Amino acid sequence: MTARRIALIVPLVMFLGFVALAVYRMGAPQQRVIVSKMVGKAVPAMDLVGMDELHPGLNDGDLRQGTVTLVNLFASWCAPCRVEAPQLKALADKGVVIHGIAVRDTPENITAFLKDHGDPFRRIGMDPNSKAVLNLGASGLPETFLVDGKGIIRKQYIGQIRPEQVTEILKDIEEAKGS
Repeated sequence: MTARRIALIVPLVMFLGFVALAVYRMGAPQQRVIVSKMVGKAVPAMDLVGMDELHPGLNDGDLRQGTVTLVNLFASWCAPCRVEAPQLKALADKGVVIHGIAVRDTPENITAFLKDHGDPFRRIGMDPNSKAVLNLGASGLPETFLVDGKGIIRKQYIGQIRPEQVTEILKDIEEAKGS
């Protein structure tokens, strides 16, 4: 093999190896429940204005009322939030209490989103400046926190909730009821 061919083949092989690695990593399952710095700690102080008369606001005291809840961070402009909407509705239909935090959004856009994708939320707090998102240690949208009845964060689900996670989340809720 000539030096010229080697000079052409080596970068090509390296490039193809890089592409293969990238494709492999994209297909690998990602850890969707993480142990963040907030898991095991109390929900941080918050007092979010309600979206409308049907959806009162959300404050940290609402999460210490003795009921295990899911707190879902979402927005009408978030494509993965649309994808997870049926799973949230399925959880709500099974009696799970879900509160929403609408991030950098407007009541009008959220109303249209809920009309199109269903409304699983008992309360929706508006977070126009992402202050609650930052205090919760969230990494993006959507993100969901499992909060026990004492206001302690027990789990943090990163990204959209997939259909196969619904059963797992129901089990996590039952475990949190015992804590």
